[in-house]
Amino acid sequence: MKTLRDVKAGETAAVARLHGEGAVKRRIMDMGITKGVEILVRKVAPLGDPMELNVRGYELSIRKRDAEMIEID
Repeated sequence: MKTLRDVKAGETAAVARLHGEGAVKRRIMDMGITKGVEILVRKVAPLGDPMELNVRGYELSIRKRDAEMIEID
């Protein structure tokens, strides 16, 4: 299973599935990350946390542990 954490800066990936439970999963979905959406990884911090993404036309930063819950194609 490949997750968003595995995507390098400058690459694009499509969301296949969201993992997680309850409030954590809902928070990810509220940020616009849902099944089928395209995500561009713009930058990754020097220590790898956080990641800067472009989702649905806006910029978003997420932590590695949240990126691990996002399965991609």
